[in-house]
Amino acid sequence: MMEGFATFLGYPRPAGRPGLRNHLLVLNTTGLTDAAARRIAAALPGAVFAGTMYGMGMVGRDARCHLATLAGLATHPNCGAVLLIGADRTRLDQLIAVLERDGRPFVALGLDDTGHDAQGLSQRGIAEGAGLLRQLSAQRRQACPVNDLFLAFECGLSDPSSGLAANPLLGHVADWLVDAGGSVVLGESIEWLGTEDELAQRAETPKVGAALKRAVSRRLALAQAAGIDLLGTNPNAANIKAGLSTIEEKASGAVLKAGTRPIRSVLDYAEAPAGPGLHFMDAPSYSPESLTGFVAAGAQMILFTTGLGNSWCSALAPTLKLTANAATAQGLPGQIDVDASGALAGTSIETLAAGLLAQIEATASGQLTFGEILGEGGESISRFGEAI
Repeated sequence: MMEGFATFLGYPRPAGRPGLRNHLLVLNTTGLTDAAARRIAAALPGAVFAGTMYGMGMVGRDARCHLATLAGLATHPNCGAVLLIGADRTRLDQLIAVLERDGRPFVALGLDDTGHDAQGLSQRGIAEGAGLLRQLSAQRRQACPVNDLFLAFECGLSDPSSGLAANPLLGHVADWLVDAGGSVVLGESIEWLGTEDELAQRAETPKVGAALKRAVSRRLALAQAAGIDLLGTNPNAANIKAGLSTIEEKASGAVLKAGTRPIRSVLDYAEAPAGPGLHFMDAPSYSPESLTGFVAAGAQMILFTTGLGNSWCSALAPTLKLTANAATAQGLPGQIDVDASGALAGTSIETLAAGLLAQIEATASGQLTFGEILGEGGESISRFGEAI
């Protein structure tokens, strides 16, 4: 096994994995309270905002996934405390029950608690959030075993350097972490197209292999039913201009992030894996939605490869941006955290992987990414159907 690190400095939680950060999460649960929740988060130093513009009226899978995503964000390891804000008392009560089982500090405020006065809600939320922040300030990092790490891998605005070097580099990290007892997930189901048979052969069980192939065929059918030619959509115009001519060509490089270990499961959007190992998530390829699915599933850190540059990050999970394109690394010094362009100039993948693991350890233990410093983060919950 490639030599890496055995521990990192994190924040133990009452349940589940330790946090790499100790955020106060201001979680807005309905669109009616979005402005108030944003005012609250802006007034509390270091608080992180996440939420939804949607409320009542969602049905079926859309309603289930939306609630599961909110619950996953509320209980994310990187959240030390949570301030729930909402206008729907039923949804608030459902999330309160989740947080009560979880055990971390939280306060829940509904618009009805202030007589439907949004300004009053903001004032009360700031006061409650201040108390939660004070509690968080007393907590200190402790040594945590590396098998507590759950990393998610993403690629966006790729070019040929992504498949030739950056994504294979993540594959080495995936193998190392899986062998160490940790967890890895990657998604963007449509970007498995053309590789699904090969991936299915790596599945731990025939059931997992069938689920993987079914996820790809379902996404392809959605595109075809809508009259979409994937050429020009995925890959998009920027990908094509950079040298990736078809979705199959893009996919052949994208799946190299998965390394070589067996695939243990195919997860639904925002679904937490049942155990350690390598997992795939059936999720959209659009990065903001994809990353939020990973984070809601519990991933503590994102490793995001790009060829041309892509500034989007998760708000909750530190997002390490990596490129193997030397021009991109040089031209975007405030975006790219890891320059892997040496891979195309003769530096071995093993040498670069050792350096990347050092960056992962440092980030897990508190070193900030450019995305965190510059506030490039956000969370975007997918929608899956019409509302009533």
